[in-house]
Amino acid sequence: MRVLAISVGLIVVASIAVAGFAKRASEHTAVFASMADPAAAKRAPNDASVPVIVELFTSEGCSSCPPADALLVKLQNEQPIPGAEVVALEEHVDYWNDLGWNDPFSSREMTARQQRYAEAFGHGSSYTPQMVVDGQFEFVGSRSSEARETIAEAAARPRADVSVARSTGGSDGRGDWMVNVRRLTGSNDTPEVWLAITETRLHSSVESGENAGRELGHAAVVRQLIKLGAADGSKEDAFSGSTKINFRPDWKKENLRVVAFVQEKNSRRILGAGSAKVSE
Repeated sequence: MRVLAISVGLIVVASIAVAGFAKRASEHTAVFASMADPAAAKRAPNDASVPVIVELFTSEGCSSCPPADALLVKLQNEQPIPGAEVVALEEHVDYWNDLGWNDPFSSREMTARQQRYAEAFGHGSSYTPQMVVDGQFEFVGSRSSEARETIAEAAARPRADVSVARSTGGSDGRGDWMVNVRRLTGSNDTPEVWLAITETRLHSSVESGENAGRELGHAAVVRQLIKLGAADGSKEDAFSGSTKINFRPDWKKENLRVVAFVQEKNSRRILGAGSAKVSE
């Protein structure tokens, strides 16, 4: 684990996460194998499931991150929490890149997003692996029991209706994507509407750094993050807008998903979310 602003408490939880790494290594291998096979998912979310945004700040240069990466894959593929649809956002930070391995999925944008969370949570420290559920709860990303309990708690809270769908264009995903937000209540903050493009089944053969020699698999890696505007909670239809998405040719459309969510600007609380596959 690496900490931007070091705190004793975070170092303690880092030690716990590292200590459990060897125990969960075999589990990670199994999850990585199942990630390549869509039939490995035990249950697809049903219509009654509430979308819950589960973010994981991670890095391929961090030796304590693979168990957290594996947990996010498991949560995404198996959807094990009744009443909740886990909408995974795997966000790779760039502050590990100077320690021997340049994470190909990392960006300064994800580092800045994590720092916003550190400020909102009040401790001012960024660390990996960090899991954040609906922008409100954070913990070491490899803690399976805490993740499940927190996701279930988040799914039970009232939330806005958010939908996202392609309005024009072909099956390649190009064209306009429409986002609608309804029944947005209980916010005294500025509710911003965001669009994330994620890609699953990504992996790397790490050649150097703390994970040298390992094959690392990932969940829904955030490829692009776009702010669409602000919603108006005083209206039944709080937001309606569309945008074009620039899909890069090296992204595999069958593995892409468009995720829309509403997040308060200051508190970072996520008020609702929705998603759609690009290939459908």
